[in-house]
Amino acid sequence: MPQQSAADRDRRAAEEAGAARRDLKADCSQCFGLCCVALPFAASADFAADKRAGTPCGNLRADFGCGIHARLRDSGYSGCTVYDCFGAGQQVSQVTFGGRDWRAEPAGAQQMFATFPVMRHLHELLWYVGEALALPTSRPVHAELRRAQAGIRETTRADAETVAAVDVPALRGEVNVLLQRAGELARATVPGRKKNHRGADLIGARFRRADLRGANLRGALLIAADLSGADLRTADLIGADLRDADLSGADLRGAIFLTQAQVNAAHGDATTQLPDTVTHPGHWSAA
Repeated sequence: MPQQSAADRDRRAAEEAGAARRDLKADCSQCFGLCCVALPFAASADFAADKRAGTPCGNLRADFGCGIHARLRDSGYSGCTVYDCFGAGQQVSQVTFGGRDWRAEPAGAQQMFATFPVMRHLHELLWYVGEALALPTSRPVHAELRRAQAGIRETTRADAETVAAVDVPALRGEVNVLLQRAGELARATVPGRKKNHRGADLIGARFRRADLRGANLRGALLIAADLSGADLRTADLIGADLRDADLSGADLRGAIFLTQAQVNAAHGDATTQLPDTVTHPGHWSAA
């Protein structure tokens, strides 16, 4: 059998990443409203009321749909519009619990609610690992990434007790070492000295038209930061908090580990350039 070329391997990795993204996309029609029940939230600018974990949101309908889905932002529930379970909801509902919902079988409700947030962590890690594998520059860690991916996938298919017992911090720590390496390899392709703002408090910071190519912004607090017109190509944005950040006219093509939830939490416009993996949110300005 002829050996695969580097281009063939990269193409295969990109195709696999695309398939993984589809599997890790939330399908609320196949979920029993788990994010609206299992998770708590407090009255704030993101949520109009308090809700305890395990208590259904007052807007949850009998069919597990949201009664105010079309007007969440106007109703004070903008936090719901930026949440992404990465497909964990349908995995728990249809696979782990075999389509048995918590209303019909209340005895299993608490176990389902305990399983959901752990599954969400596992699916998020699968998304990040898939993104890392899609980076041609991360080839030196592809083997380790694939082993991690296979292990996490196997866990997501296990029973509820196994999933709920996962040591999430330990697992995230192990996988993060690989993701960090993948990010470093990608950022190394940007010439010159790169900005390092990892974990920095940059709330309200002014980065208008800043050159942030290849910057390390992992875990940075960029809440309400002015990033309008900034060049963020190949910047590592894993875990960066972009709530209310201004991305108008910013260039995020090739930004590493940028999620749809991060983009949804920010403000932008039609001139904001995004990677192919995310789309312009409906609430962004058209001009």
